Amino acid sequence: MAGLIDTVAWVHLDRGRILGVRSRGKRLFYIPGGKRDGSESDHETLLREVREELTVALVPETVAHVGTYEAQADGYPAGTMVRMACYTADFHGTLSASSEIEEMAWLSLAEKERTAPVDHAVFEDLAAAGRLR
Repeated sequence: MAGLIDTVAWVHLDRGRILGVRSRGKRLFYIPGGKRDGSESDHETLLREVREELTVALVPETVAHVGTYEAQADGYPAGTMVRMACYTADFHGTLSASSEIEEMAWLSLAEKERTAPVDHAVFEDLAAAGRLR
């Protein structure tokens, strides 16, 4: 295997759609989140990344694991995998794209192809559970 990119993501659903973000200069959307800094825990990474990307504060005591997914990393050499631990959580504040985020969108199951490959399984699982339409 060429490598593993370890990430966490915030699964935020509203009216049967999931929040996706697109970084400046990128084509695909992804579930908000990112890579840990040093020895950060999943929760620490999640809280920091969501605050940096969407300017809201997640409520730590509401963080709940949804699932962990792996797929080929978009834009990396074949064999480079991404592992994404997904969590839900309540938040305080108003969702707003930070300077690194070019666009936010509410995505349906039919729009999963607009997202990174690792997100596809998340979309399928959420749809199977009746949470994403």
